[in-house]
Amino acid sequence: MALGAFSISLNVEDIHISKQFYETLGFTVFGGDIEKNYLIMKNDQTLIGLFQGMFDRNILTFNPGWDQDAKTLDKFIDVRDIQKELKSKGITLSSEVDETTKGPGNIIIMDPDGNPILIDQHI
Repeated sequence: MALGAFSISLNVEDIHISKQFYETLGFTVFGGDIEKNYLIMKNDQTLIGLFQGMFDRNILTFNPGWDQDAKTLDKFIDVRDIQKELKSKGITLSSEVDETTKGPGNIIIMDPDGNPILIDQHI
């Protein structure tokens, strides 16, 4: 099952300090808005989202329909089809997408250790 571009979304205490730290590691700002307390940082093909005050835990994030440069793929598995496949395999979803819709949507599952996994389709 192809889940799309991968990143980790980090819950940070101070986005300015975190930005500076990851820049020291060679990351550059790829997207987001520091005034809205979120940034997407990139180092080669590695993406890290920095989010201040938006959620309680770090989140593993997949974006169906995007490559690692947030460019739209010609072919990809829609989040609704991913949801159906996960359900067929007995995976419990914490949040579901309405299967009668099209376009953007997201689902959330938890791994066995309670780590949230967001599958977030933007197109």
